Amino acid sequence: MCLVLLCYAEAGSRVISSGGASAYVEAAFGPYAGFLVATLFWFGYAAAADAAIALGFIGIVGTVVPPLQDPAVRLIALAVLLAGLAWLNIRGVRQGARAVEVLTLIKLLPLIALIGFGLFAIRETLPSVELPAAGALGAASLTIFFAFSGPDAALGPSAEIVDPPRTVPRAMILAMLGIFALYGGLHFVAQGLLGADLAKETAAPLAGAAGRLWGPTGRTLLLAAAALSVFACVAGDLLATPRALLASARQGGLPGRLGAVHPRYRTPYVAIAAFALVIFVLGATGTFEQLTVLASAALLVVYGATVAAAVVLRRRDVRAGGEPFRTPGGLLVPGLAAAIVLWLLAQTTWRERIGVGLLIAVATVLYAVRRARGAQAVPRLSS
Repeated sequence: MCLVLLCYAEAGSRVISSGGASAYVEAAFGPYAGFLVATLFWFGYAAAADAAIALGFIGIVGTVVPPLQDPAVRLIALAVLLAGLAWLNIRGVRQGARAVEVLTLIKLLPLIALIGFGLFAIRETLPSVELPAAGALGAASLTIFFAFSGPDAALGPSAEIVDPPRTVPRAMILAMLGIFALYGGLHFVAQGLLGADLAKETAAPLAGAAGRLWGPTGRTLLLAAAALSVFACVAGDLLATPRALLASARQGGLPGRLGAVHPRYRTPYVAIAAFALVIFVLGATGTFEQLTVLASAALLVVYGATVAAAVVLRRRDVRAGGEPFRTPGGLLVPGLAAAIVLWLLAQTTWRERIGVGLLIAVATVLYAVRRARGAQAVPRLSS
């Protein structure tokens, strides 16, 4: 992820245009490539990731509400969750944005508290590390990769960033350092508090660590924080992604109906409802593990295209103003990033590869139809 984000930092310092990866790829390889990357990001990564996270939310709540462990009840809960979030965002952007901000603040406090207090309460000896089998390592790496994905999404509104050649590299590096610190601290504390019992806490391991530290109250607190965390993530995507779909529809990249605005609330209600429906279908037909791998596969293609774009933009010496950031070591960083992306893609199954391939095929047909009708398919991840 560090290698990939360094490539994002270079591309983002050279291209000042909203859209993030799709803008960088479009600048390097043209509008068709940019459209494919945008489609993979919206429907391959964002929708699949939100479906996985929504299922994770229901699974967490299911540890204290046993009926949610029933598949039929879980499906109903998924529908209610997505319908509620869609309704909230259709009612207005202010309500949706305020909910995301509050939930984001609340969810971090218990996690930071667990690290702070847990470091002084570790009793277990950390276990020795044994190298797993290659297949197991590859499968686990895809899930871990999914957990670390996301910082690049902040580059969607790149056109509104002040001094991108300096701001983008700093933001990417600080974001990844912050994520490393949070994840590393949480795992170290959980492993130190639970020892070998950590492997048994498959549903809510952090809640188990908090229970060991603070008792039943601590377990409940972390369950609530985890639930808020995943809830805020899905809520944030249902706030932002439909507006990107709206912008693309109005530019001719997606069907025009997605550009409809509610006559009263002035929100992209069709795009919101459509995106929520896609999330529901994916969540109803896949498991958390399957969806995380599908999301990772789609995002890996996006990352691979962005790494290649960074190389092309450097070779062309594309500049948006000021001295752009350059990854150290010449082609060493993008070369290693590309190799790791290809290795991770090789860990996916045929099911995920076919899913990504079908999405690319549908996007290609849609692009060709729009182009034949004279529409300029130039999608953006941010309006």
